[in-house]
Amino acid sequence: MKIAIIGATGHVGSAVTAEALRRGHEVTAILRLNDPDKGKLDSAVKVVEHDALALAKEDLAGYDAIVDGFASPQSYQHIDVAANLIKALPEDDKTKLIFVIGSSTLEKADGTTLLADNQKQFAGAPWLAATVQQSRKFEMLKWVTNVNWTAVTPNTDFELGEKTGFKLGGDQVLTPTVEDKSLISFGNFAAAILD
Repeated sequence: MKIAIIGATGHVGSAVTAEALRRGHEVTAILRLNDPDKGKLDSAVKVVEHDALALAKEDLAGYDAIVDGFASPQSYQHIDVAANLIKALPEDDKTKLIFVIGSSTLEKADGTTLLADNQKQFAGAPWLAATVQQSRKFEMLKWVTNVNWTAVTPNTDFELGEKTGFKLGGDQVLTPTVEDKSLISFGNFAAAILD
């Protein structure tokens, strides 16, 4: 497969890149201009420096899958990048768009989301804006029917680590697995995306 990864030098993006290479896929890293970490990428990865907010149909042509691992301190840009990708691939049911979103979108047994808990518990925390925007991005995606998209989120606890095996879920928080944590490593998350 030909896979493009937006944000291939980030935690998730680098894990997806490594796993895709292990599986023999042709990988293109779409990085912001002058990304200081591009030199850390495997030499087998094709590097394209491009503003994710300005990607057009011709920039995305020929890929079987595009993984949106975009991260930005301007949290509103998460929605902007998703909207731009959808706009660039109208009526395309062949290219798989995979959006990495946060666990704040997951539902608890009572039907509320983790976002509601986070907003109460961590009100005013600087990182909370990104979780709000990722939740809004997911709500927006639910209305999109003209592209082939999937949203993927880790469960509640997400950390560096290798691929060891994982459990797939749906829109609900998975039952805690290790020491009252629902832990998934970046390696397992990348394997789940590629599976």
